[in-house]
Amino acid sequence: MKIGYARVSTEDQKLDLQIQSLKKEDCKRIFTDHGVSGGSFDRQGLDEALAFLNPGDTLVVWRLDRLGRSLIHLVQLMEKLGRNNIHFHSITEAIDTSSSGGRLVFHMMAALSEFERSLISERTRAGMAAARLGGRQLGRPPILSDEDLRKAIQATAQRGERLEDVAKHYGLAPRALRRMIQSRLRRLSA
Repeated sequence: MKIGYARVSTEDQKLDLQIQSLKKEDCKRIFTDHGVSGGSFDRQGLDEALAFLNPGDTLVVWRLDRLGRSLIHLVQLMEKLGRNNIHFHSITEAIDTSSSGGRLVFHMMAALSEFERSLISERTRAGMAAARLGGRQLGRPPILSDEDLRKAIQATAQRGERLEDVAKHYGLAPRALRRMIQSRLRRLSA
């Protein structure tokens, strides 16, 4: 029996394409994880799919990276499936571990996928370091300018205005303004 597994990393992504492909492969049951990272192997849908599989069954995924991102975990999972006489099939990569050639292709594809992710991660870190060296601010721009934050601190600390009133003036929640002031004061005292 073919058992399908589908996963998307974020809540706003859709499972439709994966589920349609798994149905075309005649999967009798499809388990899903929605909004769960592939880096985590603690996934309810995957756990349920693995518990449902019996010897002779095949676990089917749309693409290998839907099963996981870590080569070590993928290889361990394939070994566990193999020990239990359960096959694996990835539709997109045409991997089918019911044959020795399919097992070889799986190991090569998994290694190349991990290598590609490592390269992307290295390039991202290098780009962020270059941006910092170039003086560019990373992340969201501050909600208040340095001048507005200085004025807010003066209003609350020196003139005794209520934090709630000052926060309202800048369109902020009092708690948000309190955190900004505390963060600024920590930076100045460091």
